[in-house]
Parts: sequence; structure tokens; C-alpha cells
Amino acid sequence: MRLTGILSEVGRRLAAARSEAGLTVAELAVRAGVSSRYLRMAEAGEANLSLLKLAALAATLRVPLRELCDLDVAAAPTWRIALLGLRGAGKTSVGRCLAQRLEVPFFELDGLIEKRAGMGLGQIFDIHGEGYYRVLQREALEAWLGQHGSGVLASGGSIVNDEPSFRRLCETCRTVWLQATPEEHWQRVVAQGDLRPMESESAPRAMNQLRALLDQRTPRYERADLTLGTSARAPAGIAEEIARWAAD
Repeated sequence: MRLTGILSEVGRRLAAARSEAGLTVAELAVRAGVSSRYLRMAEAGEANLSLLKLAALAATLRVPLRELCDLDVAAAPTWRIALLGLRGAGKTSVGRCLAQRLEVPFFELDGLIEKRAGMGLGQIFDIHGEGYYRVLQREALEAWLGQHGSGVLASGGSIVNDEPSFRRLCETCRTVWLQATPEEHWQRVVAQGDLRPMESESAPRAMNQLRALLDQRTPRYERADLTLGTSARAPAGIAEEIARWAAD
């Protein structure tokens, strides 16, 4: 059953139970502690109900929770989505919005690597080198996959250069490349106060390096399941488009 079918069936059962209880949408919403708009969307199969909210509705309607959600979900997709792109692509801001929209946890792979190493990325590269970082990246990715059947993961921009890790990411997640121009990447990185690894370079030379890096990685980023341009777009709007795509 596809996700849209699951949401529609749960919504149908919810509406039927509410009708059987003789309650209006407004009455049930007040008693269960949810908004009327959210409840209407849920009954229409347009809201991704959390377990707690569904349990509150079931309790209010005095029906077993299983009557609302006992469905055949063997073929249902998981919400495990990985975001790709260079620094400044918007992976963190879009990822947080998307995770909130899907009601799943959000993680940054580089953050998981730092936690695993007990030091920052700069120290990892300075002390141990890129090879050690790649080992940590693979270990952190495997640990995350093993612990989370659903979630949104912002990957490091260079993961596409590590073929084993990138292949594993593509095999286990639905991947989205957040695409931007070199100028947009540059402006966003500067706005964040982060010039790594171009802090010692002049602006023209750094921009040329950024263009070359994007050109080099573009064929690999294009292996993503979905490519979305982020130019002049709010993170929430991009997240909403990804959520609709993932539900199909």
C-alpha cells in the first residue's frame, strides 16, 4: 500500500468512527486536543498523523487504536530521505523543515561523525586526514541506518566522492539534490560566517574553486532520485515539495 493510500484509509476510518460517535469535526477536535483544520486534513487523507495524535483521537472516540491503523503496510515506503549538495545548498534548513513536516527526526551526518570522533571536522582532517574521515563517515552512516527506519539526513557535501558510502546512501534512502549556482552557494556560506575551506584564498580564486568543485561533483549529484533548484525559494516550500514527491 502506498503512503497516500495509507493516509486515505486511516482518514476514512477516522471519519466513520466520528460519524458513528455522533460528533462534528469541531467537537472531536476540541475533545481530542487537535485543531479542526488538522482533523479535516486527517479525514481527507492529507495529514501525516502522529501516533500520539491518533491515539488521542481513538481514545476520544472510544475505539481501539488498532481499528484506525491496523493496515497492511508491508509495501509502504519509509520516510528515510537523504539530502545532497555542497555547503550552502540549504540541507540543514530544508532538512529541519522536512523532518517537521513528516514528523521524523533530523540528523546531520557530519554532526554524527564529530560525535563519533569526539572532535570537530577541522581537527579530524588536521590530525588524522581525509582517509580517517571517510572511515568515520561510513561507520556513522551505517549506525544511523541501523537505528532509524525513518528520518531526514543532511549528508556531507563530499559524500559523493566516497563511492561506497554514496552507493550505500542511494540504496537505503530516497536521495534529493538541492541544487544552486556557485554564486548562491558562496553567498549562503558567507552569510553563515563559514568560509571553510576557502578562508585563506582570495575571493576570485575561491569562487573559481567553488565552480570547479560543483562541476566535478554535478555528475554524481545527478544520480539523486530528485533534483530541486533552491534559488529564491524558502526552505518550507522546498520541504513541502519533497514531502509530496515522497508520498507518491
